[in-house]
Amino acid sequence: MTVSISSLWFFLSLFWASPEATPKAKLSDYGFFEGDLAEQIPAGQVYPYSLQTPLFTDYAEKLRFVYLPAGQKAKYDDKEVLDFPVGSALIKTFFYPIDFRKPQKGRRLIETRVLVHEENGWQAYPYVWNEEQTEAFLEVAGESTEVKYIDLKGKKKKHAYAVPNVNQCKGCHNRNEKMSPIGPSARQLNSDLEISDYLVASATSLYHSGNQLKNLDDLGLITGMPGLSDVPKIANWQDESASLNDRARAWLDINCAHCHRPEGPANSSGLFLSIHNDDPVSLGIMKAPVATGRASADFSFDIIPGKADESILVHRMASTDPGVMMPELGRKTVHEESLQLVKDWINSLP
Repeated sequence: MTVSISSLWFFLSLFWASPEATPKAKLSDYGFFEGDLAEQIPAGQVYPYSLQTPLFTDYAEKLRFVYLPAGQKAKYDDKEVLDFPVGSALIKTFFYPIDFRKPQKGRRLIETRVLVHEENGWQAYPYVWNEEQTEAFLEVAGESTEVKYIDLKGKKKKHAYAVPNVNQCKGCHNRNEKMSPIGPSARQLNSDLEISDYLVASATSLYHSGNQLKNLDDLGLITGMPGLSDVPKIANWQDESASLNDRARAWLDINCAHCHRPEGPANSSGLFLSIHNDDPVSLGIMKAPVATGRASADFSFDIIPGKADESILVHRMASTDPGVMMPELGRKTVHEESLQLVKDWINSLP
């Protein structure tokens, strides 16, 4: 593993940090969880949440939590991620069940990413779990590992998994050149908490009952929220009762639009995949690519209605070539299910 000079100085700075400062050397030092750390049972002021349509990361399952300082509230926003106060933290643990069909067989925790709202803005810190599954340690330079599991179809899977370094975290969590959370927006939280088979029952407490945003409001943890009927709600990409358009747009919104938006690092592409964008051309329909080089292959447009297999968007989603694939980070595999969803959507376009 290669450690950059900037990463080395970052690590050394931990030794001079005050006891209250972040980052901590170990995940347990934050006090986010009680009892056995691997059980992921949230302590006081830590609340589990789920997203209607989550970001794909090589088929990893995820446990998500938010920590809010005592007496502090998140501010409602009808478009962007909730405005969490200084001192808040978003905690996300990535893991693989030994057998996706049988959660009772156990799981392997891979990493926990902690996004902390500090005085000078948001900072991301990756923690890698040890083999004993007793602790996760700060790894600012990231790490690569191999994961093995049995998927929902009963097939044995094995592939590389990359824990991002601190700079890679900044690459995705970038809005107007400032680090920003991606997931917990009102449209994503406007649903009941999805109780994962891998989250112990005691971890959900009273928070699992009913709509997540209403729970936050009832617990006095959010301010400025309108009635639920006035809160936007994004589709669940796997919900076949929702329209094909809504499902595909939801998947593109969470997986692509944090970069592909006017305020994101891919703004020069002119391809904007936010759920809020209704302009066909900037959405990619019959839009010629900008400076994509070989990533475009021999294709001429990002999206060609009715012709998914000739669309650059599909070509890049279907690739694992680092110089071609999109998203660029967060995956080593192709998400076959969402690829088919986006192909079906493109083929349905008039």
